[in-house]
Amino acid sequence: MKLPRTTLILILLTLGLGSFVYFYEIRGATVREEVKEQKQQIFSFAEDDVQSLTVKTKKLTLNLERSPESSNPKWVIRSPISGPANDAIVFYLMDLLVKGNSDQTLSTPVKELGEFALDQPQATINITLKNRQSHQLILGKSNFNGRFLYAQADPATKPDRNINVLLVSTDFANAVNRELSEWKQPVDNSQKLPPLTIPKPTPTNSK
Repeated sequence: MKLPRTTLILILLTLGLGSFVYFYEIRGATVREEVKEQKQQIFSFAEDDVQSLTVKTKKLTLNLERSPESSNPKWVIRSPISGPANDAIVFYLMDLLVKGNSDQTLSTPVKELGEFALDQPQATINITLKNRQSHQLILGKSNFNGRFLYAQADPATKPDRNINVLLVSTDFANAVNRELSEWKQPVDNSQKLPPLTIPKPTPTNSK
């Protein structure tokens, strides 16, 4: 029996709507949930767990260590110079390491590291904890739209000879690509200024 044209169109619309609901609502929800699960914290240590940091960029290799004294500053520079560190700058980086998330994880062959500039990274951060455990974060180039950086956390090759590449905040690049002078504790010039003196008026001779 030949179906009326209007009925056939309604059947096709129903099938199309059903397919849309399946792929967008059901299948799409599964994919969105997988992406959500991929957004995870980079490291699991706390700020107080960190004993030292080594930040290596293309211009500078900086060694920072938690001050043995409880007074400020809480961080000191061990090399390439020795002296108190700028706590605000170090805390900014530390906050990213402790709270930073990876928005997505890509599994890619080791031979493709160069595609993400992870073979010649813009920066490498080595973290040593008080319990002697160590962690590493390698920062590559920005992704296609410049919203994230490609990175590796504690890089290791998986059994399938692939590696995990993370997408992390570009704030990491802002935190580490600094001049040495920015890492040093600012000089308090107010302590070196001479006391303000007000000149006394010169007496005038009366006639």
